[in-house]
Amino acid sequence: MPANSERPLTTQRRLVLEILHEAGTHLDAVEIYRRAGGRNRRISLATIYRNLHLFKEMGIVDEIRLDDVHCYYEIKRPGRHCHLVCHLCGQVFELETPLITELTREVEDRGFAVKRAVLHFEGCCGTCSDAKGSD
Repeated sequence: MPANSERPLTTQRRLVLEILHEAGTHLDAVEIYRRAGGRNRRISLATIYRNLHLFKEMGIVDEIRLDDVHCYYEIKRPGRHCHLVCHLCGQVFELETPLITELTREVEDRGFAVKRAVLHFEGCCGTCSDAKGSD
């Protein structure tokens, strides 16, 4: 947590941040809870949600809403990227491309101040495509 934060870095908060750092992918709150429970049986799902909300407010974590139901969380990173969502396995992949920066710049050149840009593609990942093809 940032040094200027008035919130203490509790054991449970540290655990949630460690899980997000270690994941290397996007996790929903239930998966964070499942992983945290393996390390600390006293942590609750409500604690996970409270800490994710706090981290989001502090700008440490991004919440990605990829459909009407699912929210995924990731440690905030510099730069812009978009998400690729497999509609078969549910896996979320990141795509970094200069085209996102170019698109943002074009929008801003037209007089629109971009505060946040959300872009995701839904489809079928390579693994699921290969599995479907072998059926």
